[in-house]
Amino acid sequence: MKIGELAKLTDVQVETIRYYEQEGLLMAPARSTGNYRVYGPEHVERLQFIRQCRSLDITLDEIRSLLRFQQAPNENCVLVDSLLDAQIDKVAQRIERLVSLQRQLTALRGLCGQERAVKDCRIIHKLTCCDDQRHEAGHGKH
Repeated sequence: MKIGELAKLTDVQVETIRYYEQEGLLMAPARSTGNYRVYGPEHVERLQFIRQCRSLDITLDEIRSLLRFQQAPNENCVLVDSLLDAQIDKVAQRIERLVSLQRQLTALRGLCGQERAVKDCRIIHKLTCCDDQRHEAGHGKH
């Protein structure tokens, strides 16, 4: 199949397929007599594997490692486990940061519960100032 067909079949953009080829994640396709790239089922399988990894936020370097592991099917998979454990840790850290962000935004939103002029908006004042103490200290002197 040609690259456009592969793109439709795998739901991967043509540019992305070419990029994966350049990065060595996707094996170079055969060429037709007209010098068109000709892809086969192995390309479909590889792209589906890469897509699945990317949907799990696995980096291209990590995908390279997984592909190397895939090429050594009789090896111990402890390194694959480690790679996934590291990914789980990254996700847990991201969740912690997002929960913290949510708390900060909720607290910020709680500063203003009524209509007022923007010049009196507590949210804008809080965002303008670096921290509560400096903001309060500045207003306490005037």
